[in-house]
Amino acid sequence: MLDFFNALDNLVWGPPLLILLVGTGIYLSTRLGFLQIIRLPKAFKLIFTKSDGEGDISSFAALATALAATIGTGNIVGVATAIKTGGPGALFWMWVAAFFGMATKYAEGLLAIKYRTQDDNGNISGGPMYYIVNGMGKKWKPLAIFFAIAGILVAFLGIGTFSQVNSITSSLQNSFGFSPEIVSIIIAIIVAIIIFGGIQSISKVSESVVPFMAILYILATLTVIFAHYDNIIPAISQVFKGAFTGTAAVGGFAGAAVKEAIQKGIARGVFSNESGLGSAPIAAAAAKTNEPVEQGLISMTGTFIDTLIICTLTGLSIIVTGQWTVKGLEGAPLTQAAFSTVFGSVGSIALTLCLVLFAFTTILGWSYYGERCFEFLFGTKGIWLYRSIFILMVAAGGFLKLDLIWIIADIVNGLMALPNLIALLALSPVIFRETKKYFDKQ
Repeated sequence: MLDFFNALDNLVWGPPLLILLVGTGIYLSTRLGFLQIIRLPKAFKLIFTKSDGEGDISSFAALATALAATIGTGNIVGVATAIKTGGPGALFWMWVAAFFGMATKYAEGLLAIKYRTQDDNGNISGGPMYYIVNGMGKKWKPLAIFFAIAGILVAFLGIGTFSQVNSITSSLQNSFGFSPEIVSIIIAIIVAIIIFGGIQSISKVSESVVPFMAILYILATLTVIFAHYDNIIPAISQVFKGAFTGTAAVGGFAGAAVKEAIQKGIARGVFSNESGLGSAPIAAAAAKTNEPVEQGLISMTGTFIDTLIICTLTGLSIIVTGQWTVKGLEGAPLTQAAFSTVFGSVGSIALTLCLVLFAFTTILGWSYYGERCFEFLFGTKGIWLYRSIFILMVAAGGFLKLDLIWIIADIVNGLMALPNLIALLALSPVIFRETKKYFDKQ
Protein backbone atom coordinates (compact mmCIF):
# COMPACT_ATOMS: atom_id res chain seq x y z
CA MET A 1 0.00 0.00 0.00
CA LEU A 2 2.87 2.36 0.84
CA ASP A 3 4.41 1.70 -2.58
CA PHE A 4 1.05 2.38 -4.27
CA PHE A 5 0.56 5.74 -2.54
CA ASN A 6 4.20 6.69 -3.16
CA ALA A 7 3.63 6.06 -6.87
CA LEU A 8 0.37 8.07 -6.75
CA ASP A 9 2.16 10.91 -4.94
CA ASN A 10 4.87 11.01 -7.60
CA LEU A 11 2.15 11.02 -10.27
CA VAL A 12 0.20 13.90 -8.67
CA TRP A 13 3.33 15.97 -8.05
CA GLY A 14 4.88 14.93 -11.36
CA PRO A 15 5.62 17.05 -14.46
CA PRO A 16 1.95 17.60 -15.54
CA LEU A 17 0.93 19.40 -12.32
CA LEU A 18 4.21 21.32 -12.09
CA ILE A 19 3.89 22.41 -15.75
CA LEU A 20 0.27 23.48 -15.11
CA LEU A 21 1.26 25.43 -11.99
CA VAL A 22 4.20 27.22 -13.59
CA GLY A 23 2.39 27.55 -16.93
CA THR A 24 -0.53 29.33 -15.25
CA GLY A 25 1.98 31.67 -13.59
CA ILE A 26 3.69 32.39 -16.91
CA TYR A 27 0.34 33.09 -18.62
CA LEU A 28 -0.83 35.43 -15.85
CA SER A 29 2.58 37.16 -15.68
CA THR A 30 2.67 37.99 -19.39
CA ARG A 31 -0.98 39.12 -19.53
CA LEU A 32 -0.54 41.27 -16.40
CA GLY A 33 2.61 42.92 -17.78
CA PHE A 34 4.90 41.28 -15.20
CA LEU A 35 3.33 43.31 -12.43
CA GLN A 36 5.29 41.23 -9.88
CA ILE A 37 8.29 43.38 -10.86
CA ILE A 38 6.69 46.71 -11.74
CA ARG A 39 4.21 46.83 -8.85
CA LEU A 40 6.31 45.17 -6.12
CA PRO A 41 7.29 48.47 -4.39
CA LYS A 42 3.62 49.48 -4.26
CA ALA A 43 2.71 46.03 -2.93
CA PHE A 44 5.09 46.36 0.03
CA LYS A 45 3.85 49.90 0.69
CA LEU A 46 0.25 48.63 0.81
CA ILE A 47 1.10 46.08 3.54
CA PHE A 48 1.53 48.93 6.02
CA THR A 49 -1.27 51.14 4.68
CA LYS A 50 -4.39 51.07 6.85
CA SER A 51 -7.59 50.11 5.04
CA ASP A 52 -11.09 50.57 6.45
CA GLY A 53 -12.99 48.29 4.11
CA GLU A 54 -15.21 45.36 5.04
CA GLY A 55 -13.51 42.32 6.55
CA ASP A 56 -12.48 40.62 9.77
CA ILE A 57 -8.77 41.50 10.04
CA SER A 58 -6.25 44.00 8.62
CA SER A 59 -4.47 43.31 5.33
CA PHE A 60 -1.20 42.88 7.26
CA ALA A 61 -2.87 40.36 9.59
CA ALA A 62 -4.25 38.46 6.58
CA LEU A 63 -0.74 38.35 5.05
CA ALA A 64 0.76 37.26 8.40
CA THR A 65 -1.83 34.46 8.68
CA ALA A 66 -1.05 33.28 5.13
CA LEU A 67 2.69 33.47 5.85
CA ALA A 68 2.13 31.56 9.10
CA ALA A 69 0.84 28.67 7.00
CA THR A 70 3.43 28.89 4.21
CA ILE A 71 6.62 29.61 6.18
CA GLY A 72 7.09 26.17 7.66
CA THR A 73 9.30 23.12 7.66
CA GLY A 74 9.48 23.35 3.84
CA ASN A 75 11.72 26.40 4.20
CA ILE A 76 14.22 24.38 6.25
CA VAL A 77 13.68 20.72 5.38
CA GLY A 78 12.27 21.14 1.85
CA VAL A 79 15.11 23.35 0.60
CA ALA A 80 17.73 21.02 2.08
CA THR A 81 16.07 18.03 0.40
CA ALA A 82 15.88 19.81 -2.97
CA ILE A 83 19.57 20.74 -2.95
CA LYS A 84 20.65 17.31 -1.70
CA THR A 85 18.87 15.51 -4.54
CA GLY A 86 18.89 18.15 -7.29
CA GLY A 87 22.15 19.94 -6.51
CA PRO A 88 22.61 23.72 -6.10
CA GLY A 89 20.81 24.26 -9.44
CA ALA A 90 17.52 23.35 -7.71
CA LEU A 91 17.65 26.74 -5.98
CA PHE A 92 17.51 28.52 -9.35
CA TRP A 93 14.35 26.62 -10.32
CA MET A 94 12.85 27.53 -6.95
CA TRP A 95 13.36 31.15 -7.95
CA VAL A 96 11.65 30.53 -11.30
CA ALA A 97 8.66 28.89 -9.59
CA ALA A 98 8.44 31.78 -7.10
CA PHE A 99 8.77 34.52 -9.73
CA PHE A 100 5.85 33.26 -11.81
CA GLY A 101 4.06 32.11 -8.64
CA MET A 102 3.86 35.74 -7.52
CA ALA A 103 1.47 36.47 -10.40
CA THR A 104 -0.59 33.41 -9.46
CA LYS A 105 -0.75 34.53 -5.82
CA TYR A 106 -1.79 38.03 -6.97
CA ALA A 107 -4.67 36.52 -8.97
CA GLU A 108 -5.75 34.39 -5.99
CA GLY A 109 -5.81 37.38 -3.62
CA LEU A 110 -7.77 39.50 -6.10
CA LEU A 111 -10.45 36.85 -6.66
CA ALA A 112 -10.64 36.12 -2.92
CA ILE A 113 -11.82 39.67 -2.21
CA LYS A 114 -14.03 40.01 -5.29
CA TYR A 115 -16.09 36.87 -4.64
CA ARG A 116 -16.01 36.55 -0.84
CA THR A 117 -19.18 36.32 1.24
CA GLN A 118 -20.33 36.16 4.89
CA ASP A 119 -21.22 33.07 6.87
CA ASP A 120 -24.24 32.77 9.19
CA ASN A 121 -22.18 34.16 12.09
CA GLY A 122 -21.28 37.30 10.15
CA ASN A 123 -17.66 36.21 9.55
CA ILE A 124 -16.02 36.53 6.15
CA SER A 125 -15.74 33.39 4.03
CA GLY A 126 -13.71 33.28 0.86
CA GLY A 127 -11.21 31.35 -1.20
CA PRO A 128 -11.32 29.09 -4.26
CA MET A 129 -14.59 27.37 -3.29
CA TYR A 130 -16.33 30.78 -3.31
CA TYR A 131 -14.76 32.22 -6.44
CA ILE A 132 -15.59 28.97 -8.23
CA VAL A 133 -19.29 29.11 -7.25
CA ASN A 134 -19.78 32.92 -7.30
CA GLY A 135 -17.50 33.59 -10.26
CA MET A 136 -17.89 30.57 -12.53
CA GLY A 137 -21.49 29.74 -11.62
CA LYS A 138 -23.49 27.24 -9.55
CA LYS A 139 -23.01 24.44 -12.09
CA TRP A 140 -19.34 24.36 -11.06
CA LYS A 141 -20.17 23.67 -7.40
CA PRO A 142 -18.86 20.05 -7.60
CA LEU A 143 -15.43 21.52 -8.37
CA ALA A 144 -15.70 23.77 -5.29
CA ILE A 145 -16.77 20.78 -3.16
CA PHE A 146 -13.76 18.80 -4.46
CA PHE A 147 -11.44 21.65 -3.38
CA ALA A 148 -13.06 21.95 0.07
CA ILE A 149 -12.79 18.20 0.76
CA ALA A 150 -9.12 18.22 -0.26
CA GLY A 151 -8.51 21.27 1.98
CA ILE A 152 -10.07 19.57 5.03
CA LEU A 153 -8.04 16.40 4.44
CA VAL A 154 -4.80 18.39 4.20
CA ALA A 155 -5.66 20.28 7.41
CA PHE A 156 -6.57 17.12 9.34
CA LEU A 157 -4.05 14.61 8.03
CA GLY A 158 -0.81 16.31 7.21
CA ILE A 159 0.37 19.86 6.69
CA GLY A 160 -1.92 21.20 9.41
CA THR A 161 -1.29 18.55 12.03
CA PHE A 162 0.87 15.41 11.95
CA SER A 163 3.87 16.55 9.91
CA GLN A 164 4.19 19.85 11.80
CA VAL A 165 3.72 18.30 15.26
CA ASN A 166 6.19 15.56 14.40
CA SER A 167 8.74 18.17 13.29
CA ILE A 168 8.33 20.01 16.61
CA THR A 169 8.41 16.91 18.81
CA SER A 170 11.35 15.24 17.06
CA SER A 171 13.46 18.43 17.07
CA LEU A 172 12.74 19.11 20.78
CA GLN A 173 13.46 15.47 21.62
CA ASN A 174 16.78 15.53 19.73
CA SER A 175 17.89 18.88 21.17
CA PHE A 176 16.54 18.72 24.73
CA GLY A 177 15.26 15.18 25.31
CA PHE A 178 11.62 16.27 25.71
CA SER A 179 8.92 13.58 25.50
CA PRO A 180 7.10 13.76 22.12
CA GLU A 181 3.82 12.67 23.71
CA ILE A 182 3.83 15.38 26.40
CA VAL A 183 4.96 18.06 23.90
CA SER A 184 2.13 17.20 21.46
CA ILE A 185 -0.48 17.47 24.24
CA ILE A 186 0.92 20.86 25.32
CA ILE A 187 0.83 22.06 21.69
CA ALA A 188 -2.79 20.87 21.39
CA ILE A 189 -3.81 22.85 24.49
CA ILE A 190 -2.15 26.05 23.21
CA VAL A 191 -3.68 25.56 19.75
CA ALA A 192 -7.13 25.02 21.31
CA ILE A 193 -6.91 28.29 23.23
CA ILE A 194 -5.96 30.17 20.07
CA ILE A 195 -8.25 28.64 17.41
CA PHE A 196 -11.41 28.77 19.52
CA GLY A 197 -10.91 32.55 19.40
CA GLY A 198 -11.44 32.44 15.62
CA ILE A 199 -9.55 34.31 12.91
CA GLN A 200 -9.02 37.39 15.13
CA SER A 201 -7.14 35.28 17.67
CA ILE A 202 -5.16 33.36 15.02
CA SER A 203 -4.20 36.57 13.20
CA LYS A 204 -3.09 38.31 16.43
CA VAL A 205 -0.69 35.46 17.20
CA SER A 206 0.49 35.39 13.57
CA GLU A 207 1.09 39.16 13.53
CA SER A 208 3.32 38.82 16.60
CA VAL A 209 5.13 35.56 15.88
CA VAL A 210 5.64 35.60 12.09
CA PRO A 211 7.73 38.82 11.85
CA PHE A 212 9.79 37.74 14.90
CA MET A 213 10.53 34.24 13.60
CA ALA A 214 11.26 35.49 10.06
CA ILE A 215 13.71 38.16 11.29
CA LEU A 216 15.40 35.68 13.66
CA TYR A 217 15.87 33.14 10.89
CA ILE A 218 17.00 35.72 8.31
CA LEU A 219 19.65 37.08 10.71
CA ALA A 220 20.89 33.58 11.53
CA THR A 221 21.21 32.53 7.88
CA LEU A 222 22.87 35.82 6.90
CA THR A 223 25.43 35.26 9.67
CA VAL A 224 26.20 31.80 8.29
CA ILE A 225 26.48 33.09 4.71
CA PHE A 226 28.72 36.06 5.50
CA ALA A 227 30.91 33.95 7.80
CA HIS A 228 31.78 32.08 4.58
CA TYR A 229 31.92 35.26 2.46
CA ASP A 230 34.71 33.89 0.26
CA ASN A 231 32.34 31.13 -0.92
CA ILE A 232 29.38 33.40 -1.79
CA ILE A 233 30.35 34.08 -5.43
CA PRO A 234 31.34 30.43 -6.11
CA ALA A 235 28.04 29.30 -4.50
CA ILE A 236 25.95 31.58 -6.73
CA SER A 237 27.96 30.34 -9.72
CA GLN A 238 27.14 26.73 -8.73
CA VAL A 239 23.43 27.62 -8.58
CA PHE A 240 23.37 28.97 -12.16
CA LYS A 241 25.68 26.32 -13.63
CA GLY A 242 23.81 23.47 -11.92
CA ALA A 243 20.46 24.78 -13.20
CA PHE A 244 21.45 24.25 -16.84
CA THR A 245 24.26 21.68 -16.86
CA GLY A 246 23.49 19.53 -13.83
CA THR A 247 25.89 18.97 -10.95
CA ALA A 248 28.77 16.54 -11.04
CA ALA A 249 29.55 14.32 -8.05
CA VAL A 250 31.30 16.25 -5.26
CA GLY A 251 32.37 14.68 -1.97
CA GLY A 252 29.53 12.46 -0.80
CA PHE A 253 27.10 13.99 -3.33
CA ALA A 254 26.03 11.54 -6.04
CA GLY A 255 25.56 14.10 -8.82
CA ALA A 256 22.32 15.40 -10.32
CA ALA A 257 20.98 15.85 -13.84
CA VAL A 258 19.28 19.06 -15.02
CA LYS A 259 15.93 17.23 -14.91
CA GLU A 260 16.39 16.54 -11.18
CA ALA A 261 17.33 20.14 -10.50
CA ILE A 262 14.23 21.42 -12.33
CA GLN A 263 11.76 18.96 -10.81
CA LYS A 264 13.04 19.20 -7.23
CA GLY A 265 13.45 22.97 -7.36
CA ILE A 266 10.01 23.73 -8.79
CA ALA A 267 8.23 21.12 -6.63
CA ARG A 268 9.82 22.31 -3.37
CA GLY A 269 9.34 25.96 -4.33
CA VAL A 270 5.62 25.50 -5.03
CA PHE A 271 5.21 23.33 -1.94
CA SER A 272 6.84 26.02 0.22
CA ASN A 273 5.05 29.16 -1.02
CA GLU A 274 1.77 27.42 -2.01
CA SER A 275 1.24 29.66 -5.05
CA GLY A 276 -1.56 28.10 -7.08
CA LEU A 277 -2.61 25.61 -4.42
CA GLY A 278 -5.52 27.84 -3.33
CA SER A 279 -4.79 27.97 0.41
CA ALA A 280 -3.58 31.58 0.82
CA PRO A 281 -6.70 33.23 -0.71
CA ILE A 282 -8.76 31.78 2.16
CA ALA A 283 -6.85 34.05 4.56
CA ALA A 284 -6.70 36.94 2.05
CA ALA A 285 -10.51 36.99 1.85
CA ALA A 286 -10.74 38.05 5.52
CA ALA A 287 -8.76 41.28 4.95
CA LYS A 288 -10.39 44.64 5.66
CA THR A 289 -10.38 46.07 2.16
CA ASN A 290 -12.88 46.73 -0.60
CA GLU A 291 -10.22 46.79 -3.32
CA PRO A 292 -9.45 43.33 -4.81
CA VAL A 293 -6.34 44.51 -6.68
CA GLU A 294 -4.70 45.90 -3.54
CA GLN A 295 -5.18 42.66 -1.64
CA GLY A 296 -3.84 40.78 -4.66
CA LEU A 297 -0.67 42.90 -4.57
CA ILE A 298 -0.28 42.30 -0.82
CA SER A 299 -0.83 38.56 -1.27
CA MET A 300 1.93 38.24 -3.88
CA THR A 301 4.52 39.60 -1.40
CA GLY A 302 3.96 36.38 0.57
CA THR A 303 5.61 34.33 -2.20
CA PHE A 304 8.45 36.86 -2.43
CA ILE A 305 9.13 36.66 1.32
CA ASP A 306 8.71 32.89 1.61
CA THR A 307 10.80 31.72 -1.35
CA LEU A 308 12.86 34.56 -2.81
CA ILE A 309 14.08 35.59 0.65
CA ILE A 310 13.78 32.78 3.22
CA CYS A 311 14.26 29.72 0.96
CA THR A 312 17.12 31.49 -0.84
CA LEU A 313 18.92 32.19 2.44
CA THR A 314 18.48 28.57 3.56
CA GLY A 315 19.81 27.31 0.23
CA LEU A 316 22.83 29.63 0.18
CA SER A 317 23.75 28.78 3.79
CA ILE A 318 23.80 25.08 2.84
CA ILE A 319 25.84 25.66 -0.34
CA VAL A 320 28.44 28.13 1.00
CA THR A 321 29.26 25.83 3.93
CA GLY A 322 29.71 22.85 1.60
CA GLN A 323 27.53 20.67 3.83
CA TRP A 324 25.39 19.54 0.90
CA THR A 325 28.30 17.34 -0.28
CA VAL A 326 28.59 15.49 3.04
CA LYS A 327 27.38 11.90 2.75
CA GLY A 328 24.40 10.95 4.92
CA LEU A 329 23.32 14.52 5.68
CA GLU A 330 19.85 15.49 4.46
CA GLY A 331 16.70 17.30 5.57
CA ALA A 332 16.80 19.25 8.84
CA PRO A 333 20.18 17.77 9.93
CA LEU A 334 21.72 19.19 6.73
CA THR A 335 20.54 22.73 7.53
CA GLN A 336 21.56 22.12 11.15
CA ALA A 337 25.08 21.16 10.04
CA ALA A 338 25.34 24.41 8.03
CA PHE A 339 24.34 26.42 11.12
CA SER A 340 26.81 24.51 13.30
CA THR A 341 29.77 25.62 11.15
CA VAL A 342 29.30 29.10 12.63
CA PHE A 343 27.28 28.71 15.83
CA GLY A 344 28.56 25.31 17.01
CA SER A 345 26.15 23.53 19.36
CA VAL A 346 24.19 26.79 19.74
CA GLY A 347 23.36 26.50 16.02
CA SER A 348 21.37 23.35 16.70
CA ILE A 349 19.35 25.13 19.39
CA ALA A 350 18.77 28.20 17.17
CA LEU A 351 17.53 26.03 14.29
CA THR A 352 15.33 24.04 16.67
CA LEU A 353 13.70 27.27 17.88
CA CYS A 354 13.10 28.40 14.28
CA LEU A 355 11.72 24.99 13.31
CA VAL A 356 9.34 24.97 16.30
CA LEU A 357 8.03 28.47 15.52
CA PHE A 358 7.72 27.76 11.79
CA ALA A 359 5.81 24.52 12.39
CA PHE A 360 3.57 25.95 15.13
CA THR A 361 2.39 28.90 13.03
CA THR A 362 1.73 26.53 10.12
CA ILE A 363 -0.63 24.58 12.40
CA LEU A 364 -2.54 27.80 13.18
CA GLY A 365 -2.77 28.90 9.54
CA TRP A 366 -3.99 25.54 8.34
CA SER A 367 -6.54 25.26 11.15
CA TYR A 368 -8.23 28.33 9.64
CA TYR A 369 -7.95 27.07 6.05
CA GLY A 370 -9.57 23.76 6.99
CA GLU A 371 -12.25 25.50 9.03
CA ARG A 372 -13.38 27.70 6.12
CA CYS A 373 -13.50 24.63 3.85
CA PHE A 374 -15.53 22.80 6.51
CA GLU A 375 -17.91 25.77 6.86
CA PHE A 376 -18.44 25.84 3.08
CA LEU A 377 -19.56 22.20 3.13
CA PHE A 378 -21.47 21.97 6.42
CA GLY A 379 -22.29 25.50 7.59
CA THR A 380 -21.34 27.32 10.78
CA LYS A 381 -23.09 24.98 13.24
CA GLY A 382 -20.43 22.30 12.84
CA ILE A 383 -17.38 24.56 13.32
CA TRP A 384 -16.99 23.47 16.96
CA LEU A 385 -16.82 19.86 15.75
CA TYR A 386 -14.13 20.72 13.18
CA ARG A 387 -12.04 22.54 15.78
CA SER A 388 -12.38 19.65 18.26
CA ILE A 389 -11.25 17.08 15.68
CA PHE A 390 -8.36 19.33 14.62
CA ILE A 391 -7.14 19.63 18.22
CA LEU A 392 -7.34 15.85 18.70
CA MET A 393 -5.27 15.38 15.52
CA VAL A 394 -2.65 17.80 16.86
CA ALA A 395 -2.50 15.91 20.17
CA ALA A 396 -2.10 12.61 18.31
CA GLY A 397 0.86 13.96 16.32
CA GLY A 398 3.38 13.05 19.00
CA PHE A 399 2.11 9.48 19.25
CA LEU A 400 2.00 8.62 15.53
CA LYS A 401 4.71 8.18 12.94
CA LEU A 402 2.68 7.06 9.96
CA ASP A 403 4.45 7.64 6.65
CA LEU A 404 1.30 6.64 4.79
CA ILE A 405 -0.74 9.49 6.31
CA TRP A 406 1.87 12.05 5.24
CA ILE A 407 1.96 10.68 1.69
CA ILE A 408 -1.86 10.83 1.47
CA ALA A 409 -1.73 14.44 2.77
CA ASP A 410 0.85 15.30 0.10
CA ILE A 411 -1.45 13.82 -2.56
CA VAL A 412 -4.57 15.75 -1.48
CA ASN A 413 -2.47 18.90 -1.18
CA GLY A 414 -1.60 18.53 -4.84
CA LEU A 415 -5.23 17.80 -5.68
CA MET A 416 -6.22 21.17 -4.13
CA ALA A 417 -4.35 22.86 -6.95
CA LEU A 418 -6.40 21.38 -9.79
CA PRO A 419 -9.79 23.08 -9.12
CA ASN A 420 -8.01 26.28 -8.11
CA LEU A 421 -5.97 26.49 -11.32
CA ILE A 422 -9.06 25.75 -13.43
CA ALA A 423 -10.81 28.67 -11.67
CA LEU A 424 -7.84 31.04 -12.14
CA LEU A 425 -7.73 30.34 -15.87
CA ALA A 426 -11.52 30.50 -16.27
CA LEU A 427 -11.71 33.79 -14.37
CA SER A 428 -8.56 35.30 -15.88
CA PRO A 429 -10.61 37.84 -17.94
CA VAL A 430 -12.02 39.14 -14.62
CA ILE A 431 -8.47 39.38 -13.19
CA PHE A 432 -7.21 41.34 -16.21
CA ARG A 433 -10.27 43.61 -16.27
CA GLU A 434 -10.09 44.43 -12.54
CA THR A 435 -6.35 45.10 -12.79
CA LYS A 436 -6.70 47.45 -15.77
CA LYS A 437 -9.61 49.31 -14.17
CA TYR A 438 -7.68 49.84 -10.91
CA PHE A 439 -4.44 51.10 -12.48
CA ASP A 440 -6.27 53.26 -15.02
CA LYS A 441 -8.02 54.91 -12.07
CA GLN A 442 -4.70 55.32 -10.26
